[in-house]
Amino acid sequence: MKKRWISAGVMVFALAGGFYWLGGNFSLGAGDETEIIFEEEFEEEEEFLYGINIKELDVIEGVVGKNQTLSTILAPFNVPYQIIDEIARKSIDIFDVKKIAFNKKFIVLTPKDSSQAQFFIYEANPVEYVVFKLDEVEVYKEEKPVEIKTIEFGGIITKSLYQDMVDLGASHELINKFADLYGWNVDFQRVPKGDKFKVIFKEKFVEGVSVGFDGLEAAYYEHKGQEYHAIPFEQNGELTFFDQYGNSFKKEFLRDPVEYTRISSKYNLNRFHPVQKRYKPHLGTDYAAPTGTEIRTVGDGTVIEARFTSANGNYVKIKHNGTYTTQYLHMSKIASGMKPGTRVKQGQVIGYVGSTGLATGPHLCFRFWKNGQQVDWLKEEIPPSDPISPENRQAFERVKMEKIQQISAIPLTEKLVAQN
Repeated sequence: MKKRWISAGVMVFALAGGFYWLGGNFSLGAGDETEIIFEEEFEEEEEFLYGINIKELDVIEGVVGKNQTLSTILAPFNVPYQIIDEIARKSIDIFDVKKIAFNKKFIVLTPKDSSQAQFFIYEANPVEYVVFKLDEVEVYKEEKPVEIKTIEFGGIITKSLYQDMVDLGASHELINKFADLYGWNVDFQRVPKGDKFKVIFKEKFVEGVSVGFDGLEAAYYEHKGQEYHAIPFEQNGELTFFDQYGNSFKKEFLRDPVEYTRISSKYNLNRFHPVQKRYKPHLGTDYAAPTGTEIRTVGDGTVIEARFTSANGNYVKIKHNGTYTTQYLHMSKIASGMKPGTRVKQGQVIGYVGSTGLATGPHLCFRFWKNGQQVDWLKEEIPPSDPISPENRQAFERVKMEKIQQISAIPLTEKLVAQN
C-alpha cells in the first residue's frame, strides 16, 4: 500500500469578520491564505511475468540464435563473466546451460534505470522454464499452468487414416497411439474408403495453445462394417484397452517397430536386391522413414547384439523369450545404453532410422525369428494378453456402457470439439 499526497492551495477571503468553514472547526480571518492537504491511499498495480513482479523492470524478449550460449546471450546486458560462470556451475543439477538450444524463447529482465540484466528466463519447452536470478546467483525451474481438455471427434476415411486425422487437426502423437491400438486388427496401409473412426482423448494446453497429447480415453473403428470399440479398463494393476467383448487389444508385441509409417518392402523369398543387383531372399519387412526417426523394440526382452557390420550397418538384436527374437537394421545411430545384456521394455527407443550398411536410402529393415527361423512378421498370429477376468466382468460392463454411449454421441464431423 502506498500513499499519494494531493495538495490544494485555497485562497479564502472573508468579506467581513471571522468565517467558519462550512460549519467546521476552524476560522479564517479576512485575507487569510492556507493550504489544505488531503491524504489519499491507493493500491499500486503489480504485473507478474514468470512469477516475477516486473513493475519496475524492462522486458526484453529474444530467441536463441545458432551457436549461441548463455555467455553470448548475456554479453550485451553487462553481466560479468564471473557471474555467468558461477551460475552455469550452480545450475548444472537443475538445468545444464550447455543444453540451451537454437530457436528457443528467452526473456531478459533489467531494472528500468540500468542495462544490466537482473533475470534471465529460458523456456526449455512449452511447459517448463528456468529462471536465472543473476544478482543473487540463484537458479530454479518452474512450470506454466497446464489446462487439460477432453476432445472428441469422428471421421470417415476418404484418403488415409493419417491424412484424414490430420485434416481434422489431430496430432501425430494421437494418430500414432490410435494406429498402435488397432494395428493388429486393421492394416492401415490399405484401409478402404468409407471406414469410420471416433476418438475421445485428452490434450494439454498452455496459455490457450495445445502443447501435447495427454492420453487416449476411448476409441472406435469400423472396418468393412465390423465394429471395434476400445474400452479402457484397469486389470492386474495395468490400464489396458479391451474390445466390446472383453478381449485385450494389447499383445506381446507392438504391430510396428516405427510409429505410423509406410511399409516399403515385405518379406519375399525371391526379391531383386537393389544394391547387389541379384535375386535373393528378403527375410525382413522394410519401413520407410526419415533419417533420425525413432526405432522402438516391439516387445520386452534382452539385447544380445548391438554393433556394426558391412551388410547390416548399425543394428540391434533382441531376444524376447525362448520362441521369439527380433533384429533392427541400417540404423543411423544405436541408442545410448544398448549393449549385450541390456533389458528393454516394449516401446523403448533402441536406435534411429538410417541407411548404414547395404541400403539405398533411409529405412528400417525389421527381422523376426520364431523358434530360430526367420518368418514373415506380417503373417504371424501373436496371442493377445489376458481377456477381462470373470471377477472383473461386471465392473467392465459398466465402464463399457458408459464409453459406448459417449462414442455413439460423437458425430462424424470435420472439426475438433473441445470440452472444458
